[in-house]
Amino acid sequence: MNEKPRLNTKSVRGRIVRAHRDRPVVEPIFQSATFEASSFDTLLRVPSADRFYTRYGNPTFTATETRIAELEGADGALVFASGMAAIGTALLAVLRAGDHLVVQSDIYGGALAFIGEWLPRYGIDSTRIEPDDPDGFERAMRKNTRAIYIESPSNPMLKVVDLKRIAELGRRHGAVTMIDNTFATPINQRPHEFGIDIVLHSGTKFLSGHSDLVCGAVTGTKALIEELSRARRSFGGVMDPHASWLLMRGMKTLALRVERQNENALRLARHLQGRPGVRRVHYPLLEDHPQRALVRSQMAGGGGVVSVELDLSPEATRRFVESLMVILLAGSLGGVESFATIPALTTHAMIPASDLERQGITENLVRFAVGVEDAEDLIEDIDQALATVAS
Repeated sequence: MNEKPRLNTKSVRGRIVRAHRDRPVVEPIFQSATFEASSFDTLLRVPSADRFYTRYGNPTFTATETRIAELEGADGALVFASGMAAIGTALLAVLRAGDHLVVQSDIYGGALAFIGEWLPRYGIDSTRIEPDDPDGFERAMRKNTRAIYIESPSNPMLKVVDLKRIAELGRRHGAVTMIDNTFATPINQRPHEFGIDIVLHSGTKFLSGHSDLVCGAVTGTKALIEELSRARRSFGGVMDPHASWLLMRGMKTLALRVERQNENALRLARHLQGRPGVRRVHYPLLEDHPQRALVRSQMAGGGGVVSVELDLSPEATRRFVESLMVILLAGSLGGVESFATIPALTTHAMIPASDLERQGITENLVRFAVGVEDAEDLIEDIDQALATVAS
């Protein structure tokens, strides 16, 4: 039996260990804040314990983290109370006062706000680089550059960054490379295989997949995970054990869901190209995507997000999303349900208007988070909403 199973099997089972017998098929929930110790020697082994106090760790966390690490091909993983808790903790664990961060310009709005508003308060400077300017990352590096932060595909414009090039740049300059892999998921892309040091997820999205919990995750080398574990313990952004169990449950169908979302999103993107009322469609695997060759070299699928520039006024764009019936008007993504939102007014509303304009995030850009429904129903829903606005 292959003890290094393929992705569908990893999603359901994790690593196959022959010695596992006479145990529950479903991991139990350790819904306890603290644990009884058999002796003081046991009690004092706190740093590595997952049965001491849940802010330090919990057996339910350990099971979930092991599964995420196996999916990403990492030494270890940590789960957090939210995606932003994971991002903020990772950045503050890696960076110090006087350090410099090189960051991709079009990433999730919450991460940009954290980097732009909070890091300067701790004496950490940053430089933003357009993802389709690969030489820009090299030009931005300084002697005090400690980390490079990217997101690929990006939110919401679905631009792609050359992972091998970023990893090599980080190694050459002694900088930690970090990527938000939420949109791709480990089913479509495993950045550690390209040399990226830290992989981040908003587990709220595709990992959990059912829009019923908020969580984050980080994977990396043993040394980095140990450092991040100390930071998580201090900052306190841990999950609840029951939420961790729900995350584990959701990940069992991750590969199945993502495969369907890949298919639906590509069908939707191709259908929308050239439709009346549609100016441009953004999706990594479309034939006219400027980085399609790069996408095919580092991604197994295009993901479940499609962004569409409508040839409508901002007011008509709002009427369009309000006219959708199958697709829900909501700001999240990655669940089994399909969602639509206007990023300029929701996920990126905290970004200055000048930055949004430069990135092409206008009030007529709609982001579709494609679920697992029948693609025909999603297509018909968009067509009827476009017809409703046109009439």
